Amino acid sequence: MSDHNYELHREDFQKAVQDLDTYIDITMEDLLQIHRMASEHARIRQIEQIMVRNLMSHNVVTVNPDTSLKKAAQILLQHRISGLPVIDNNQKLVGIVTEADFLSAIGIPGHQPTHSVWHTLESMFKHKPQPRSATATVAMIMVKDIITIQEDKTLHEVIETMKQYHIKRLLVTNEQQQVKGIITRSNLVKVLLQKIL
Repeated sequence: MSDHNYELHREDFQKAVQDLDTYIDITMEDLLQIHRMASEHARIRQIEQIMVRNLMSHNVVTVNPDTSLKKAAQILLQHRISGLPVIDNNQKLVGIVTEADFLSAIGIPGHQPTHSVWHTLESMFKHKPQPRSATATVAMIMVKDIITIQEDKTLHEVIETMKQYHIKRLLVTNEQQQVKGIITRSNLVKVLLQKIL
């Protein structure tokens, strides 16, 4: 792990002292420990302040509400992605369609939190997929209630939003609800690894 120098603030030392959970006389070892803890708090604070615009992927693959389910599925496979934002003619976000939505649309149950991966796979193979009409479109299965975030928010806000809503991806939109980017868990892992290595 490389050595990073983080600017230490008063709050970092305060948190480090709280971490010690003691009121005994301060020794040199205590001071060194406080410095290490304060540095760690400073590192975390700095990472959490990274802006969404510096985290997000900019090239977002999208579809329209009238895109056929077959075409949307092909796009998912071609780009090896698990979700597609749905935009209207004004580039405004109107929904999202995911792999889980496709599976549900053809009658295959999604993964249950209480099931192992093997239970989920077994139930998928037991169900006979229900054929969809050739005219079926994304609008028929997309989720319209979408959680988004804006470019001027921070990594801390991204993580808190993902935790609160139990979601794997966050679409980044402007004030007109136009898609500017996307943040997935792989974006988070990438930035954290860059800060650690």
